[in-house]
Amino acid sequence: MKLLPKLALIGSLVTLACTQTHGAESTQHDKVAQNESARPVDKGFVARAQFTTAMVEREPSDNVVVLSNQYTQVFFFTELRNLKGKTVKHRWEYNGKIMAEVSFNISSNRWRTYSSKNLDPNWLGTWTVVVTDGEGWPLKATIFEYSDKDKTLITP
Repeated sequence: MKLLPKLALIGSLVTLACTQTHGAESTQHDKVAQNESARPVDKGFVARAQFTTAMVEREPSDNVVVLSNQYTQVFFFTELRNLKGKTVKHRWEYNGKIMAEVSFNISSNRWRTYSSKNLDPNWLGTWTVVVTDGEGWPLKATIFEYSDKDKTLITP
């Protein structure tokens, strides 16, 4: 199985596991617009989440799926909805081990934020950021592959 289909399958399984754990519907970006008006006002969710090589005016410049270890920093962007007054955390994991946790206090019902991670070029493999609520429940999990091969896959 090639790397991209494998990553897509892993990402789907992680997202499915998170939504089943929470008992909520999928929050994929393409479904957000369709379901946003049907969501209860107090039901918070992640509208967008992605890895990127740079942030420009509080927006991700690209979407990282596979990243060459020529890059030594990566950002994780999230757009949160209906979580005003809550705490949300980005939990950075490398091959299943927690490497960092960054907490955010959400100040409005639409909140864009990001965290970043400096990467050692030897930390090859799967990186995951799990977005959790203040109680530690997963809201979203997103992955990218850090590779020593020049197989960077970045989409606009």
